[in-house]
Amino acid sequence: MDERYDVVVVGGGAAGLSGALALGRARRSVLVVDGGQPRNAPADAMHNYLGRDGTPPGELLAAGRAEVAGYGGQVVTGEAVSARAEDGGFVVRLAGGRQVRSRRLLVTTGLVDELPDLPGLRERWGADVLHCPYCHGWEVRDRAVGVLSTGPAGVLKALLWRQWTADLTLFLHTGPEPTAEEEEQLAARGIAVVTGEVTAVESSGDRLTGIRLASGRVVARDALVVSPVFTARSAVLASLGLAAADVAMPDGHVVGRAVPAGPSGASAVPGVWLAGNVTDLMSQVVTAAAAGLQAGAAINADLLSEDLRRAVQERRAPFSPSAERELCETVLGDRRHGI
Repeated sequence: MDERYDVVVVGGGAAGLSGALALGRARRSVLVVDGGQPRNAPADAMHNYLGRDGTPPGELLAAGRAEVAGYGGQVVTGEAVSARAEDGGFVVRLAGGRQVRSRRLLVTTGLVDELPDLPGLRERWGADVLHCPYCHGWEVRDRAVGVLSTGPAGVLKALLWRQWTADLTLFLHTGPEPTAEEEEQLAARGIAVVTGEVTAVESSGDRLTGIRLASGRVVARDALVVSPVFTARSAVLASLGLAAADVAMPDGHVVGRAVPAGPSGASAVPGVWLAGNVTDLMSQVVTAAAAGLQAGAAINADLLSEDLRRAVQERRAPFSPSAERELCETVLGDRRHGI
């Protein structure tokens, strides 16, 4: 409990490291606690990060940790299991019993992709089982791609992915039958529709080869697009009374759960900020990093206000607490000696 920091950052991905970097450059003492389970670990490379397109995710994180350390920040591997408000700040408990204090918290714990339960699917996740065309569409352009429909957004997803390849098949699986208007749109874009339940994703060596149906038919495909349920890693926030809420698309389709936060990342609990996928399910690496920077600047401004308030109060006081104690001790000492 002797470890005290201006800010503890829970989560060491792009958002957390970016926030820690901003705070370190602002001369704040920062501790980053990272569980070492980045969401994009299965991916070979990240994309759409200007100047770093194609960088392996681990390489970006290693560079970020080194930059944070260069400004005096500390990064430790561990899991933050809970936090509580205490004495105007927070106490964060780590797995194993270690506890650290901070004046403010930045939580950037990300999310978990809950994948469809199909044999062979999880093994190819991040390689040729994909979900985001902006992240991976270019890598499978002009190849044979399937879209697994598990909800009302299946048709829309197929129409979006059609921009990257003309060889596209929509597997209805558990999704609804297309409406007459949707059927016309799919036909106009040359998207094949396969009915029937999908039972497995088949692979050979290190590549996906086909989609097996309950009928036994196997449709040859090079990649499969799925729609995970995005669930924020929110255990630490829950311990502070911050609950995750459903996140719905404009059509009302719920895509996952995230913890709400304001534009700068401020949560409903004073002193706690959020950034990245824990509060924004659609955030990519570059937007998560930007959100971390924004939250870091907001935290520094909040600490600055507190520091200024304390400085003014001390200046207005006739004696500082230390001077007052020294005077009392002097007076008592003089009385004991008969002066």
